[in-house]
Amino acid sequence: MQDTVQPPLARRLAAEGVGAFFLFATVIGSGIMAENLSRGDGAVALLANTVATGAILFVLIAMLGPVSGAHMNPAVSLVAALRRDLAWRDAAAYALVQLACGIAGAWAAHLMFELPALQLGVKPRTGLGQWIGEAIATFGLILTILGTVRHRPEWVAPSVALYITAAYWFTSSTSFANPAITVARSLSDSFAGIAPADVPAFVVAQLTGAMLAALLALFLFPRREEVSPPASPSR
Repeated sequence: MQDTVQPPLARRLAAEGVGAFFLFATVIGSGIMAENLSRGDGAVALLANTVATGAILFVLIAMLGPVSGAHMNPAVSLVAALRRDLAWRDAAAYALVQLACGIAGAWAAHLMFELPALQLGVKPRTGLGQWIGEAIATFGLILTILGTVRHRPEWVAPSVALYITAAYWFTSSTSFANPAITVARSLSDSFAGIAPADVPAFVVAQLTGAMLAALLALFLFPRREEVSPPASPSR
């Protein structure tokens, strides 16, 4: 998911940290703002939350993609490691930074709206429908990334932003599609929150969807070296 020659790990981790901070702050902060302004209209609140998330994804991927790949998501980093696009040690470091800086972003969102920084989510998000929604959301996200990187790399930022914008609405779970943000959202008693007890099943569903997408991508989007060149015309 990145160029062969990568920037130094410290620079890539800084990019992942900045990206996760702003992404998670946007998801939670826009949810708080939307809930404050929508006067109880859940559809309006979700729409506002969706637009803000899609917009920040476009910006962050366009800005940080050339540095770290702009994963901001342990599921994306895991798939990159499985595809040997990222060293396993680097993938583990990515995931730790994504989680730590993402949680910091959630706390920052709380403080901006003068809420207690330390909270726990209380919103129940559980059941077969929600788990299937998370698996499908993550499956589609990974497939979008791998397919676009393979065929239209200049379209990664808009493709991911538009996919998540759509997935907020067509999935029953509103498309968390990210283990780190799921944990961070369990630390927020806000519109975007999730009860901590419901986090493990969400993460399992997300990783399942990511693995299935990675397998399908091997068939749909073979690496260039795996595509046989056309036979030379006979003279």
